[in-house]
Amino acid sequence: MVFTPKSVLGRLSEIGSHAIECTVSAVEATEQFEEFVTRPDGEIPLDLAALSIAAHDHRVDEASVLTRLDELAQLAPVNAAALAQQLFGSGKFLGNQDNYSDVRNSFLDVVIDRGLGIPITLSILMMEVGRRAGIELVGIGLPGHFLVGDSSDNFYDPFSGGRVLDVEGVKQKFAAVRGGAKFSSEYLAPVSTRAILARVLANLIAAYLAVGSAPSVLWVVRLRLLIPGLSVPERVAAASMLSDLGRFSEAAAVLENLAEEVSVVEADRLTQRAHSYRARGN
Repeated sequence: MVFTPKSVLGRLSEIGSHAIECTVSAVEATEQFEEFVTRPDGEIPLDLAALSIAAHDHRVDEASVLTRLDELAQLAPVNAAALAQQLFGSGKFLGNQDNYSDVRNSFLDVVIDRGLGIPITLSILMMEVGRRAGIELVGIGLPGHFLVGDSSDNFYDPFSGGRVLDVEGVKQKFAAVRGGAKFSSEYLAPVSTRAILARVLANLIAAYLAVGSAPSVLWVVRLRLLIPGLSVPERVAAASMLSDLGRFSEAAAVLENLAEEVSVVEADRLTQRAHSYRARGN
């Protein structure tokens, strides 16, 4: 399947104008993403869901990407450590140290094409090649970094050449990226597929904001809100972003829906804020 959105879903054509342009292809990509993330987590195809995100930004040749992943899997060794070395230690795929915030680092198809990515997309690549090769791998979502884990309590850092880490090595990596923050053993637990996709989208928001493309955040925020189980703070933050983009009714609706799920005191606060959003839209 080939996606050919002329522009991303709901992207504002110019920062100052708030003009909205949407294509059927982008809508189809959104519908596909929503269908994926509402499945039981173990049934969500990580590769296809990641490609449906990319399809909101540019034309994605899904068949070509999947073929490339299949080809990489056919050449894969029999264990995770050797796979990490083959993919990343060899220099075939590298962490984009020079331009970490480049939005292209968050699109799986572009990462495969360019051989450059950030921790989470390189991890998705390793996980998907491993899955095809029969190597059981999981995502490890450290605050500030992303790793891959295997069934032997080893961890791999695709962004750093596929380096193999034990628990102590993970703690050292955490300290390097988070300074004096306290490490929790909970960080070593595998994260869900939904959580991986939500984090990809969070990185996209940061990347678009870093280059001053705030309007491009709109379609990303909308996709994140489709993911079941998004936390209360994340949904409140999404509403704030929608408001900043002039989407006051959407922002209010997010908070009004959220008010039905929280305590009475919190619901009152959210409802008042929703009313203020609607007033700004009048």
